[in-house]
Amino acid sequence: MADKKNVSVNKAYVEFVSEISPKTNEIRSLVDAFFVGGGICVIGQFLRYMLQFLFGLDGDELAGSVSMILIFLSALLTGVGVYDRIGKYAGGGSIVPITGFANSVVAPAMEFKSEGFIYGLAAKMFVIAGPIIVFGVVSSVAVGLIYYFVGLL
Repeated sequence: MADKKNVSVNKAYVEFVSEISPKTNEIRSLVDAFFVGGGICVIGQFLRYMLQFLFGLDGDELAGSVSMILIFLSALLTGVGVYDRIGKYAGGGSIVPITGFANSVVAPAMEFKSEGFIYGLAAKMFVIAGPIIVFGVVSSVAVGLIYYFVGLL
């Protein structure tokens, strides 16, 4: 008896949630994400061509310069509140790796800046991105040590 009552309550709850939930158009969301993500990549490629043409950058200098500019622009747009609006519109399209990662570092820092520099800004900056950074640093040290000791043999 109790199981039938729980099933009917769960069914009623699912129906209620589906009634009040906003309806989404999946095709439209996918198209928006595709074009915004592609637009971010086009901006990166444009920066690459311009830095190569104007300053003669090549190789690692070119890749590093484009990455730094994209990180700066993403952090700046997050700071002024534009990147959040882009994210609401584009969804996953705004999480293109480097710009999305910069946004994930800056957004928590902006949220907790009222708690002060150390406890708010500096500590909360890596709430989302921290595990990724720690894993990257630890794994790169491990690989570096392996290469070092293999080179000694």
